[in-house]
Amino acid sequence: MRTRTIILTLVLCFVTGAFCLASNPNMGTWKLNEAKSKIAPGGVKNTTVVYEAAGDKIKVTVDGVDGEGKPAHNEWTGNFDGKDYPVTGDPTSDTRSYKQVDEHTLELTAKKDGKVTTTGKIDVSHDGKTRTVKTHGTDSKGNKFENTAVYDKQ
Repeated sequence: MRTRTIILTLVLCFVTGAFCLASNPNMGTWKLNEAKSKIAPGGVKNTTVVYEAAGDKIKVTVDGVDGEGKPAHNEWTGNFDGKDYPVTGDPTSDTRSYKQVDEHTLELTAKKDGKVTTTGKIDVSHDGKTRTVKTHGTDSKGNKFENTAVYDKQ
């Protein structure tokens, strides 16, 4: 009886976690809408961003081009709890944190060697079809930037 209770409790936890992630409007694949975006000259263009469940965490995979037009790819896995988690593949940061502000809004902070390089705000429209990412910070060459990237849900 005790084993069955433990198993049922674990199943309920996994189902609840999956439901919460599935209902998060950030989850899914997002494509950059360049016509609606304002990216600083020579800035990184994240053309595709994918948010997906990775166990009890969230994985964010970013593909695009760097300031010189070369392919860029980075990955982050963590929770939207405001804590720093490692980033791989991003020359401007080695950790990133996301903080859930409300159902449709996240705040992000990227750091390199403990120093903040980028901060921003991510807003998903109430219909869940558009995602706007406003960021500002310092690029790998020390230049300040401010970007507004608009994404369409795929």
